[in-house]
Amino acid sequence: MRTDEQSRTEEHRISGERLVDRVKELVREGNVRRIKIKNEEGRTLLEIPLTIGVVGVALIPVWVALGAIAALAANYTLEIERGRSGPPAAP
Repeated sequence: MRTDEQSRTEEHRISGERLVDRVKELVREGNVRRIKIKNEEGRTLLEIPLTIGVVGVALIPVWVALGAIAALAANYTLEIERGRSGPPAAP
């Protein structure tokens, strides 16, 4: 996990069959800024920037793309960038 003043980044390994469900869970959490989906070689296949107001119909093309990607291989890495939570750090 990497951390800076504005955000923190996590990486999780996940199987293709769980990919769409896990991304939907992350979107619902609300504190996720960006999700990158990488293949087993570490190449980024899809990057999903999430901003306030990106919900419902706007995400339909993302779900279609995720379904196609999930069918291609067995394992992926999700790189999740979350917004900083809590009060700002003291200088």
